[in-house]
Amino acid sequence: MEDLLSARLQMAVSLGFHIIFACIGMVMPFLMAFSHWKWLRTGRPVYLDLTKAWSKGVAIFFATGAVSGTVLSFELGLLWPEFMRHAGPVIGMPFSWEGTAFFLEAIAIGLYLYGWNRINRGVHWVTGVFVGISGVASGIFVVAANAWMNSPAGFDWVDGKAINIDPVAAMFNDAWFSQALHMTLAAFISTCFAVAAFMRCSCSASVIILCMPAP
Repeated sequence: MEDLLSARLQMAVSLGFHIIFACIGMVMPFLMAFSHWKWLRTGRPVYLDLTKAWSKGVAIFFATGAVSGTVLSFELGLLWPEFMRHAGPVIGMPFSWEGTAFFLEAIAIGLYLYGWNRINRGVHWVTGVFVGISGVASGIFVVAANAWMNSPAGFDWVDGKAINIDPVAAMFNDAWFSQALHMTLAAFISTCFAVAAFMRCSCSASVIILCMPAP
């Protein structure tokens, strides 16, 4: 197998694995925060149980997404060193902002998971919302870098070198908005349908168990 094909296959497998957890990690915090808000409004225990169950899932998906995303960041430099040598100075800004959003998300999820009965209820709920906001922002920054590869901007290519670099123009290239919007909507739609399907299956199983005759 040629090195180019091997690198492409490795990147494809890593991206295909990561994108599942990235999409779930972007959306589940909002579902968690919504059920938490319903509990704060109604006081019904079912919403509290659902919130705590989903918060455990959010933590697991966050950890898995972080690890698989770290693999991708290493692959960019190890598999495509020549590309990154030229592209890094141009499109490095959204990657750095993505790192910032990731660390803020990590702080927020730590406060949320360990803040039960320790911090103000309203502040605790806000940290859950912030987990979702920072996750979506992180995804948008990464997609902006991907969009730049489809619509390069923010530099002049002269004698094999990138000059007159404008990181802002590179990040907000012609393709970033449509791709970021598509990715965000796709994440919400796919994750919400998956959650709805899982909840329906769980409810159906519960109904079947309840309707079974006693032995």
